[in-house]
Amino acid sequence: MAELSGDARAGLEAVVPGGVATRAADRLRLAHDASHYLLHPSAVVTPADADQVAALLRHSRRTGTPLTFRSGGTSLSGQAVTDRLLVDTRRHFRDLAVLDDGRRVRVQPGVVLRQVNARLAPYGRKLGPDPASESACTVGGVVANNSSGMTCGTEFNTYRTLESLLLVLPSGTVLDTGAPDADARLRAAEPELHAGLLRLRDRVRGNPDSVRRIRAQYAMKNTMGYGVNAFLDHDDPADLLTRLVVGSEGTLAFVAAATFRTVPVHRHAATGLLVFDTLAAAMAAMPALVAAGPAAIELLDAAALRVAQRDPRADAALRGLPVREHAALLVEWQESDPEALAERVATTRPVLADLPLTTPARLSGEAAARAALWHIRKGLYAAVAGARPSGTTALLEDIAVPVEALADTCAALADLFDRHRYEESVIFGHAKDGNLHFMLNERFAGGAAPARYADFTEEMVDLVLGHGGTLKAEHGTGRVMAPYVRRQFGDELYAVMREVKTLCDPDGVLNPGVLLSDDPEIHLRHLKTVPTVEEEVDRCVECGYCEPVCPSRDLTTTPRQRIVLRREIAAARAAGDPALASELEDAYDYDAVDTCAVDGMCATACPVLINTGDLVKRLRTDRNGGTAQAGWRGAARRWGATTRGMARGLDLAGALPPALPEAATRAARAVLGAERVPQWQRDLPLGGRPRRPRPVGEPDAVFVPSCLGTLFAPAEGGSGVAAALLTLADRAGVRLLVPDGVDSMCCGTPWSSKGLTAGYQAVRDRVPPALRAASRDGALPVVSDAASCTEGFTKLLADADAGGLRVVDAVAYAATELLPRLTVRHRLGSLALHPTCSSTRLGLDDALLAVARAVADEVVVPEGWQCCGFAGDRGLLHPELTASATRAEAAAVAARSFDGYASVNRTCEIGMARATGQPYRHLLELLADATA
Repeated sequence: MAELSGDARAGLEAVVPGGVATRAADRLRLAHDASHYLLHPSAVVTPADADQVAALLRHSRRTGTPLTFRSGGTSLSGQAVTDRLLVDTRRHFRDLAVLDDGRRVRVQPGVVLRQVNARLAPYGRKLGPDPASESACTVGGVVANNSSGMTCGTEFNTYRTLESLLLVLPSGTVLDTGAPDADARLRAAEPELHAGLLRLRDRVRGNPDSVRRIRAQYAMKNTMGYGVNAFLDHDDPADLLTRLVVGSEGTLAFVAAATFRTVPVHRHAATGLLVFDTLAAAMAAMPALVAAGPAAIELLDAAALRVAQRDPRADAALRGLPVREHAALLVEWQESDPEALAERVATTRPVLADLPLTTPARLSGEAAARAALWHIRKGLYAAVAGARPSGTTALLEDIAVPVEALADTCAALADLFDRHRYEESVIFGHAKDGNLHFMLNERFAGGAAPARYADFTEEMVDLVLGHGGTLKAEHGTGRVMAPYVRRQFGDELYAVMREVKTLCDPDGVLNPGVLLSDDPEIHLRHLKTVPTVEEEVDRCVECGYCEPVCPSRDLTTTPRQRIVLRREIAAARAAGDPALASELEDAYDYDAVDTCAVDGMCATACPVLINTGDLVKRLRTDRNGGTAQAGWRGAARRWGATTRGMARGLDLAGALPPALPEAATRAARAVLGAERVPQWQRDLPLGGRPRRPRPVGEPDAVFVPSCLGTLFAPAEGGSGVAAALLTLADRAGVRLLVPDGVDSMCCGTPWSSKGLTAGYQAVRDRVPPALRAASRDGALPVVSDAASCTEGFTKLLADADAGGLRVVDAVAYAATELLPRLTVRHRLGSLALHPTCSSTRLGLDDALLAVARAVADEVVVPEGWQCCGFAGDRGLLHPELTASATRAEAAAVAARSFDGYASVNRTCEIGMARATGQPYRHLLELLADATA
């Protein structure tokens, strides 16, 4: 990692003002991607638009400074790592436009694939490529790697469904290849490139051996080298360039936008997991299954099945399977209407009945069962890798062979694993396409490859090419297969690829060492070592699935980055570089600890269920001194008085001229620190009302109002959720008991989220026994009116081993127990609904929508929704976190008007009101209004 000189930084700042980061923390957190390679960039550059990229490319050519583009960081072959300039294209390139009623879509490279499909869903359309990483990969990577996936095959991959690109060439030329005069513009701006592409087209077409090789290679999924099939498929240089850039891994041009032709969503499907006694038996069944016309056939070998059994969404049949040498095929048939699907399933059943299955075939059209199977499959790599021994690096390889060679290839791979002593290796993949993934665990001491890895790779290459296959089907050539492109394609086509690179990037500034390389051992260099750091996060495979759901991702760090920085700190200490370790630790306090919402949303996306918030809570515990622990323990013991005092403080601040409390809290924060003193802002509500007991005879449930209602007054014009729930219960004839001592009760979240273990212990010792007594030893459910408190009570009772007590969120209780007994008299026309991180983790989506749809004719969860980042008091301590987290959702809310705005947590209502300027209220307040 070469240090960037002052002059070099100044030159970069001139072309990308404010977009150059050279802090060690910024460089190292983005050095890691999902691959098994690791290089530390000299700087991270974050351009805001295509013009800045053009200026940056001109600067790179002028100064001879190589650069590498990175977006989602989910690539697996080393194509997004560098020790020179790393260009972050995810931060700003997020525009998306649906065209022609969803038949086309124009997308910038930083948009996550799942977000594109969510925008297309109302039109019954989606993108053709469907990689397993669709929850985290971005369109930039989809184009750069020619992504395909589980059901699209080669017919609907990126290459086939792409219409045009907005390109920035290394010269700085910006070209929209969808423009009617695109070819003329290319000829005028880049005459040598235009003429060279025509020359290469004719050269390829005039060589029968080249034509034969191309047709054979691209009958399969194939992402090795450049897509020279373009020279057979297209005539004009602008079209040729478009298709050559697909799968070029950032080595030819920057993709500033891509326009796709979309494909229909087949809304009806039947899915099943077919289990066989052996892998050979599963492979023998392939011809019959392929003939039955499924959309997908996914292979899981025995090791993959064992990992799948540990997935929380695995059903009883899968969990109970005594896996020995078994293998399974995940199959799915899709149709656009239920009658066609029923007919398809009926014709398929005899085929399935003739297969030598371990357990009877079961095809399900039920959404939850199907989603569970696909969740298991899509998370398989990361889950398998997460189960690896601590300190090892996971390597995922990706090959394709003709389907008829699949069984022999699987057997030979298993033999290679045994001979090279790769234990617990797994084979899975897209069997219908002859596309196999297999995973190895390896220790790369000092970043060097052991001899067995090099030997294994050579033998694997011989095996695959001997079967007429491709060494990369989906994941891109990257660094891992760059030395083998010539061997796969031969000298002539390799020379064509070399000339493509020279024509587009004559100075070689784009992603050197990737896709094509003269270094025969580049795949054995810069290998990632994974030091053992913390038990909470050692399973992390750096896949990046957590990043799109993290509220701090655009402000400071993501869960993956929090983890890799811990690894970098450990590596620096092990390397004898205490200065670097100290620099990283100093930055870590704010970047990773202070601005983590500990909302747990990362765990909902993580295939190995890592909640990075658990690590952050422990680090906060380590940071808290004895005074803080004692003070908060005292607060826990006098929580009623404490919350009433805080509320009166808000009343006092609200009675003063706003400038006074704002200035006072700013001054206190400057002296005592932002982590200790909240920032008062004039949009904060006054203090709320104390909680009081409400005895009733023969109660139906115990209701514990949240202390948030004591801390904060309701939104203007609202009654507050506690009063609303009691009103709704009275209307429904349901008796809710508010227990004695309620003013001192709390779920413990204020302590657990801050790592204040002594105070949390005090709450744990006191509150669960009180709830047990109030609930008649668990005979009555305990209802909580804030989703975060519902989650907090659930954890508190589990930590206290208080079995038999059941906590129910007020929205879920209202949906099942109150709503059927209520009459809605006043409906809103439209409602903007903000689910919370807690409601999402609690699985309350259906309940939220049921209540919301009772309240309003149109319910909209705005585009860009995510955790608001208010996170209890994070929004008071670090308001910049909430501002960053809510930016996209606030823009969507501002794009139109709504008749109502709702959430299910008072602090989230405050955060969303601050972000949008709209009066957010608890959803149950709106239900109370609707049933008045």
